[in-house]
Amino acid sequence: MHRWLLPEYIADILPAEARLVEEKRRAVLDLFHASGYDLVSPPLIEYVESLIGNADDDLDLKTFKLVDQLSGRQMGLRADISPQVARLDAHLLNREGVARLCYAGTVVHTLPANLLGSREQLQLGAEIYGHAGVEADLEVIQLMFDSLKLLGIERVNLDVGDMRIFRSLVDHFKLSEDQIDGLFGAYQRKDAAELDVLVSTMAAETGRVFKLLSTLNGGVEVLDLAAASLPPLPAIQQALADLRAVQKAFASSLDELCFDLVELRGAHYHNGLVFAAYAAGWPNALAWGGRYDNAGREFGRARPATGFCFDLRELTGRLALGEPQKAILAPYAPEDVVLQQAIRSLRAQQEIVVVDLPGHAAHQGELNVDRELRSVGGEWQLIPFGSGN
Repeated sequence: MHRWLLPEYIADILPAEARLVEEKRRAVLDLFHASGYDLVSPPLIEYVESLIGNADDDLDLKTFKLVDQLSGRQMGLRADISPQVARLDAHLLNREGVARLCYAGTVVHTLPANLLGSREQLQLGAEIYGHAGVEADLEVIQLMFDSLKLLGIERVNLDVGDMRIFRSLVDHFKLSEDQIDGLFGAYQRKDAAELDVLVSTMAAETGRVFKLLSTLNGGVEVLDLAAASLPPLPAIQQALADLRAVQKAFASSLDELCFDLVELRGAHYHNGLVFAAYAAGWPNALAWGGRYDNAGREFGRARPATGFCFDLRELTGRLALGEPQKAILAPYAPEDVVLQQAIRSLRAQQEIVVVDLPGHAAHQGELNVDRELRSVGGEWQLIPFGSGN
């Protein structure tokens, strides 16, 4: 077996891309900071009870698990940072008002989300705790757009839905757990044939409503049709009002705004507005998020919460790397105080200065230098690399 081979859907990041990833990470975190979001950094590994919760089967399947040799308890490598942030808000920060939190860290999945995906992602995200109104959702959606623009992705489409519509309907019609799971899976897979089989076993009005729900995707007219055709339940009316607020806030600035009332993600995770950003030429969602007011309940404090995240490695992997910054070559002379001061001064000006270690003159071309420090008349001066040799 070749020792340099990596597992499937796991990859190294080489220098040019690694530098780009780090530059973009810093830029996005600076944007979050300027918007009032406090940076947190939860651990990569925790007890599975904290990482997964009691009933999130989807997250459970994504999580690598191992046994802690100190305690004998089962631990997991995080597959999502949001549950960890909910723990911090609920158990450690204990703020009563609005808390804006952000993060950047590695997550690991047991399987890739798609054929082009990676099992190791660099997840960046921002979340608002403590405000139940749609104003918080609008803020994080705008921050998502600003983050993508900072990464060079300006023309974005938004798909948006609301989990309250589906959940209030299954409660209203008193569906069984098997029926709920079946509908949820059929909607997620967009499987019309499977949905037809499921609704055929229901009472006529129940089947009509859930069949209709599968067709409610498109422009703002979808909201009008939903208001006229679905039961006038309070949760549905509030969900439609919030979706109209999204339309009012963003329709004029987007290439496309699509409402999909069976855009269902995370059966035990999201419980309100959900959204995802797409762009032409990108096969998958660029960023995604929504409301998850129940996330803190596992830790004894269920505060309102909404946020978004994205995989920075995936996004930067499709961006142009650009030309690397040219460096300055300096001779190896640690005893020369004047030279060392010149090197420090150049580095303080954001120049790259590479010291030419002894014995490597034949390989200077690998150092990406275009200038060098050379003693001219007793003074260290910058001259074009290789000139005068």
